[in-house]
Amino acid sequence: MKDTCLNDNRPFWKIAVSLALSLIGTILFIYFGYMFLGFFMPFVIGWFISYVASPIVKWLERRLKIVKKLGSAMIIILVLAGVILLVYFVGSRIWRECMALIQNLPDLYEELETGLRQIGDNLNVVFERLPEAVQNAWYQMIDNLDQAMGALMQQISEPTVTAASNFVKRIPSILIGFIVTIISAYFFIAEREMVIEWAKKVSPDPIVRRMSMVMANLKYAVGGYFKAQFKIMLVIFVILLAGFSLIGIHFSILLAIGIAFLDFLPFFGTGTALIPWAVYKFMVGDYRMVVALVIIYVVSQLVRQLIQPKLVGDSIGLNPLFTLVLIYIGYKIGSVLGMIFAVPVGMIVLNLYKAGAFDYILDDVMLLTKRIMDLREPE
Repeated sequence: MKDTCLNDNRPFWKIAVSLALSLIGTILFIYFGYMFLGFFMPFVIGWFISYVASPIVKWLERRLKIVKKLGSAMIIILVLAGVILLVYFVGSRIWRECMALIQNLPDLYEELETGLRQIGDNLNVVFERLPEAVQNAWYQMIDNLDQAMGALMQQISEPTVTAASNFVKRIPSILIGFIVTIISAYFFIAEREMVIEWAKKVSPDPIVRRMSMVMANLKYAVGGYFKAQFKIMLVIFVILLAGFSLIGIHFSILLAIGIAFLDFLPFFGTGTALIPWAVYKFMVGDYRMVVALVIIYVVSQLVRQLIQPKLVGDSIGLNPLFTLVLIYIGYKIGSVLGMIFAVPVGMIVLNLYKAGAFDYILDDVMLLTKRIMDLREPE
């Protein structure tokens, strides 16, 4: 392919125009694709529900000999019922813990401040020998905590009438989106093959080939990487919740969700929260809690190491440094949400590159570079 593109005899301006059009087309495709997904989000969610439910519908067809449309309706009802029950029970528990956490924030901060001062008293001999700059930094940190807590309490105590009013105004659109999601999910399941065949017939062949390539890689990234990571996160969440509940930690669900989410992020993990927590408890003399936190951390890591090779494999196919770069770029673009999607998006782009999806751009770049270098060489 490289030899073929380098032997291209097109004029210089045609290569430049072709490259510019290719880049503009790719950028417009990404931009309008993103806008398209946002505009038709109920249909996207409906497609996702159908993607999850279709294997169950096929299983019901084989086992129970039921009509496909009837099976689709049954599965959608079951999925929605399960989601509603899950949201109700888990969501209500999380809401209660959030309200309790907000009410207890002053007490929790006072406990933290007392612990930090206790650490300072316990290490007073060592602390006095530290450089004055380090001592000032320690006191400055405590003052910053005071200011941050005061600002946080002020924000929490501000009226939320505007937010509630905005939510009420959005209820009709949310309800319509919910209904469209359910109906589209039903038709995506009941007439999946018909929809796919119709889309292939009305679309040009180049678009069909490229979309097939994109969907195959999207299925690999979402159905493989994301699915495995969510399973691991769920297992870690159960371990953390059980451990926190056994040792009587308040807000166990919130803490378990937060730490399990850290474990979901690459290069982070449960140790990001549990190790500093254990060190803090050791410094204040709560050795029972130290032992409990260390046990929870060790168990979670052992279980993760056992199940990760089976779910994810030894590698996700990306160089660790490249993965770190992707995470950083994702964070700069979209904060925590960007960090979550950075790795799977990177996997999709890398696999599309390997499959030759960007050859038409790279060939023009190589050819244009060669022509420019030829112009600089003396005759």
